[in-house]
Amino acid sequence: MLGSPFAPSPLLPTQLESYYSAHHGWLAHWLQRRLGNAAEAADLMQDTFARLLAGAPMQPQTPALRAPKAYLATVAKHLLLNHLRRQSLERAWLDALAALPEHHVPSAEQRAEILQALQAVDAILDGLKPKVRAVFIMAQIEGYAYAEIAALLGMGERSVKRYMAEALTECVLQAPDRTA
Repeated sequence: MLGSPFAPSPLLPTQLESYYSAHHGWLAHWLQRRLGNAAEAADLMQDTFARLLAGAPMQPQTPALRAPKAYLATVAKHLLLNHLRRQSLERAWLDALAALPEHHVPSAEQRAEILQALQAVDAILDGLKPKVRAVFIMAQIEGYAYAEIAALLGMGERSVKRYMAEALTECVLQAPDRTA
């Protein structure tokens, strides 16, 4: 209940500053060990704290306060995995570009737009349930027919169609509005 004397109050800015001071050092070191790059580690550490601050007001029962290292490490791990996946996607894109004949290489602007689109698709796919993602990738990227997907994944063709509909709906919902 809002305004209740029994409801825990959100942390004050000085408490947030204290929280940051207490945890930013080990988190930066944890990320740097995994990335091998201090600048990237600092960026991800800041993103981790930004996620924390963007969430609901922290109260004493909030996981971030009950087990701060575990909470921050979990948030940072998810951000790190997304970062590494984006890097892998970018490397694969650059490798594909390097294999193109010179007259087929897109302009720098086109390359940036394509990479941005690939990252957007990757983010959408990452948000799908594993079975939905698998069906979508098998159908749209690998070119399997629904019957083949059903056989390979041990499910009915009706389930494959339902998962594809779910994936396509999510793609449409996440697509940027190009009418503006």
